[in-house]
Amino acid sequence: MASRIEDYALLGDCYSAALVGKDGSIDWLCWPRFDSDACFAALLGTPDNGRWLLAPVDATARVSRRYREDTLILETRFETDDAAVVVIDFMPPHGDPPDLIRIVVGERGSMPMRTELVVRYGYGAIVPWCSKLDPHTLMAVSGPDMLVLRSPVALRGENLHSVAEFSVGAGERQPFVLGYGPSHLPPPAPADAERELERTERFWTEWSSAHHDAGEWAPEVARSLVTLKALTYAPTGGIVAAPTTSLPEQLGSSRNWDYRFCWLRDATLTLLALMNAGHYEEAKAWRDWLVRAAAGAPEQMQILYGIAGEHRATEWEVPWLCGHEASRPVRIGNAACEQLQLDVFGEVMDALHQARCGGLAASDSAWALQQALLDHLERIWQEPDEGIWEVRGPRQHFTFSKAMAWVAFDRAVKGVEQFGLPGPVERWRSLRDRIHEDVCLHGFDAELGSFVQAYGSRQLDASLLLLPTIGFLPVSDARIAGTIAAIERRLLVDGLVLRYDTAQTDDGLPAGEGAFLACSLWLADAYTLMGRLEDARRLFQRLLALRNDVGLLAEEYDPRAGRQLGNFPQAFSHVSLLNTAHNLSRADKPAQQRSAGLHRRR
Repeated sequence: MASRIEDYALLGDCYSAALVGKDGSIDWLCWPRFDSDACFAALLGTPDNGRWLLAPVDATARVSRRYREDTLILETRFETDDAAVVVIDFMPPHGDPPDLIRIVVGERGSMPMRTELVVRYGYGAIVPWCSKLDPHTLMAVSGPDMLVLRSPVALRGENLHSVAEFSVGAGERQPFVLGYGPSHLPPPAPADAERELERTERFWTEWSSAHHDAGEWAPEVARSLVTLKALTYAPTGGIVAAPTTSLPEQLGSSRNWDYRFCWLRDATLTLLALMNAGHYEEAKAWRDWLVRAAAGAPEQMQILYGIAGEHRATEWEVPWLCGHEASRPVRIGNAACEQLQLDVFGEVMDALHQARCGGLAASDSAWALQQALLDHLERIWQEPDEGIWEVRGPRQHFTFSKAMAWVAFDRAVKGVEQFGLPGPVERWRSLRDRIHEDVCLHGFDAELGSFVQAYGSRQLDASLLLLPTIGFLPVSDARIAGTIAAIERRLLVDGLVLRYDTAQTDDGLPAGEGAFLACSLWLADAYTLMGRLEDARRLFQRLLALRNDVGLLAEEYDPRAGRQLGNFPQAFSHVSLLNTAHNLSRADKPAQQRSAGLHRRR
């Protein structure tokens, strides 16, 4: 089994996702939705927790892989001195029922191959009842779920695994089609693997053709956009932070969280990334998801929701899984949904403002919701909260949270001034000025010459790099320059940015984690705004080099161990990469658009 996070590649159909390792093993799959119980969970334990291996018998075969152009079709080439094959892996988009398809293509010689299918429902806990519908059709059923594998290769049962050995010669193609369906219905109809391959390639090629020119970094931008699209839940427009749970932020530790949810915090940067790339349909779907999710009593607004806007995200631990590289506990659900994080009010207001600037059609109901959110924020902005990083410790007056409260009222004022929206603009202006004064008075440490993580603290926080981007103060302000310099001195590790000092901020969690990749990209954006273009380009190139062999990024990177860490692939890392690429290559930079509302639809 591939053991490192960066050894995996992503498959997806805009409903769910799978991860396949360099060894040809699919070790993670949740069907039919991102948040369904995993039927392949070897990623978080042992192979017996569920996987699907398809690889040469010779384990020493040389491996190389790539995605086909700007698609999510993965081609893994296995080669020995005597033979070579390519395994083509993909999930047809919008499949109903969904399929996971693998085609083994012989290139030269005759390659002995083996396959091993281990289906375990419920995150590795439940062994299904397996039976053969015919010599080439295997069905695995448990409770409401059914998986059906069809292939010309006949499998046999061994120790609760389904296995087979076969050979593929030059020019031969052996398809394997794994389909999902509800167990109370007849088995899903067989899919034509070759026809589905053509359909899948056409879908991704046509979607990618809508990208705006990204200039120097066009291939990198295209790969991040395809990844972001793959993490979109097509029926609702929601975008999961990652398709996985509990991949560790620190190997062997308890810093393991479920990221198969949609975060309000990601709203503005995601919206700008999509609009700047020319994908207005996805931007509108994301905006509409945001409005539906945030709708309701303002005091009940959460920081994260399910992919359809579900409120419940109850967190529980999975004791039978040992975790990725013994990183326990494995968690399902995310208790952070119960936290107060004031910055999300600013994110919602900012995202809807940027949507208007980008030409997305507004609605009276959305503005009514925004006004209700502002009324509630007016009452609570002076309260402490858990902050942008969802720290599991005492609430504090986090500086960035207060600055985002300022953003909320600033965008409300701009809504009146720029779009003629109704509202008590004088009161909002007064609140905006009051919050700004409060942050500058209590969130800035004159001795350090820097803004600090929380009022009364002397700790730094990478979120402070966003202060010029959100328009709180211009990058030319000495306090912003001092903050950037302080972060360079104290949060840079081998040229990458830590979120904060975990030993000083987190309560009850082990100190230490990797560098948060989005934070390093925020520093590159700050350099760009400062005119330090060579520094920005140098840092951006360093971050691009951290992507794995197929262009994917996790949440964090450990520069000492040279390893990717955290849930994978991480939407926010790729969103930040997209925005930094546009900051470096375009005149109308996302970092300036956000602060000034400059975006206009092309």
